[in-house]
Amino acid sequence: MAGEISMIGSVILALFLAGYLGQQYLPPPKPKVIGLDLGTTFCSVGVFHPGSGEVEVVADEEGRRSIPSAVSFTTTAVLAGHEAVDLADSNPQNTIYDAKRFIGKTFEPEVLERESARYPFKVINNNGSAEFEISTNHTFTVSPEFIGSRLLLKMKKMAEQQLGVPIQKAVISVPAEFDERQRNYTIRAANLAGLEILRVINEPTAAAMAYGLHKVDVLNVLVVDLGGGTLDVSLLNKQGGMFLTRAMAGNNKLGGQDFSQRLLQFTKERVTQEFGVTPALKEDIHRLRQAVEAAKLNLTVHPTTNIHVPLHLQIQDSSDPPKKVMFNAEITRKQFEELNEDLFQKILTPIKIVLAEGYLEKEEVDEIVLVGGSTRIPRIRKIITEFFGKEPNTSVDPDLAVVTGVAIQAGIMGGSWPLQVSALEIPNRHLRKTNLN
Repeated sequence: MAGEISMIGSVILALFLAGYLGQQYLPPPKPKVIGLDLGTTFCSVGVFHPGSGEVEVVADEEGRRSIPSAVSFTTTAVLAGHEAVDLADSNPQNTIYDAKRFIGKTFEPEVLERESARYPFKVINNNGSAEFEISTNHTFTVSPEFIGSRLLLKMKKMAEQQLGVPIQKAVISVPAEFDERQRNYTIRAANLAGLEILRVINEPTAAAMAYGLHKVDVLNVLVVDLGGGTLDVSLLNKQGGMFLTRAMAGNNKLGGQDFSQRLLQFTKERVTQEFGVTPALKEDIHRLRQAVEAAKLNLTVHPTTNIHVPLHLQIQDSSDPPKKVMFNAEITRKQFEELNEDLFQKILTPIKIVLAEGYLEKEEVDEIVLVGGSTRIPRIRKIITEFFGKEPNTSVDPDLAVVTGVAIQAGIMGGSWPLQVSALEIPNRHLRKTNLN
C-alpha cells in the first residue's frame, strides 16, 4: 500500500515538474479565444497570453488599438473602421455608425423616426426592427447585426494577423442593460463574422475585471462609462468572484461627441468673426471637425492647444471661387470647460440615481472605476472626485478597460495558464435601467 502511495506521489511530482519545465522552456501556446469590445463609437480586440498572463490589445497596421464603429458602402467595397470614417463626409448616406443603438431592439414607428432623425443615413422600419438603406449602384438594406459583423470580422482578421493562427472563438461584452434579444442579436453578428461566442459578459463587469477587482476584497464598485456617444453608470456588488448589478442609469445622448460639437460651434463662430464668412463647404467642416477632435484630446494633457486649418470659404450668393484662408486659433482648457460645464454636471445625475436605487451612500462605494475615453477629461475627473471625496481608480487605460477585462475572460474560457479567478455574473431579472435624455 505504501509503495502504491509512493508511486502515485512520484507520478504527481513528475507531472508538476514536467509542467514547470514546459512552462519555463517551451514556447507558450497561442491564445485560442479573443476578447471583443463592440462599442457604440469605438471597438477593440484583446488576447490573453498564456504563460505570461498579460493582456495584449491588438493594434491595426497603423498601431491604433481601437477602430471606429463605422461601416461605409461604396460601389466596389464595404469598408470598416478608420477607412469608413474617412468617407463619412463624402459618402454620408452610405456610412453607418451607432448601429449598436439599434441592434436587437424593437421600436414603435414614432420612436424610430425620432431616433433616426439625427443621422445622415436612412433608417427604415422593418416590422419594428431598424434597418439601414444603402444606395450605391443599387438600393438595398442591411441590418444592425450585419454592420456589427463587418466590424467584428475586421477585428478577427487583426487578431489572426497578429497571432499568426486562425481564430474561431471569442468572448464579447455588451451593455449591462441589454436584454436577451439584444444579446442574441449581438451573438448573431459575431456568427456572421465566423466567430463562436463562448460567453457574453457585461461591460461594467469586464471593466472591474480589468482593474483586478474580481480578485480583491472590494464590495461595492461604481463604474462610470463615458464614451463618444453615451453615458452609462452601473453599481456592482461583489462577493468573491461573483458580481451583482444593483442599479443602472445613464444618458444615451451624452458623450464625447457632444463636447466636440460645442467646441466645433465655438470654432465656427471664431472663423465667422475673423473672415466674415461662416464655413459651409463639406471639406471645411470635415477639416474643422478633425482639428477640434485633436484639440479636445490635447486639452486633456495640456492647458492650451492651437488649431491650424486651411479653409476654402464660399461667400453666399456669389459666383466667385472659394476664398483660400488659413485659420489659426489658440484654445484653452478653461474655454473648453466653460463651453461644456452644463454637460459635465449632467454626469452626476445618473450617479445619484444608482446610489439611491442601490440604497447606498456615496461613502460606501469602495472603488470608482472610469471607462471610456471621455473620462480622461480633467474637469470630469475633478467633478467625480469632489462628489465622492476621493479619487477614482485610474490604474487602467479607460479606453481599453472593457476590452482588457473581456480578454481576461477569454483567456479563462480558453484554459490559459496561469489560471485566473473567473468573475461570475448573477442575473438580476428585475433590474431596469433609468435612462435620461
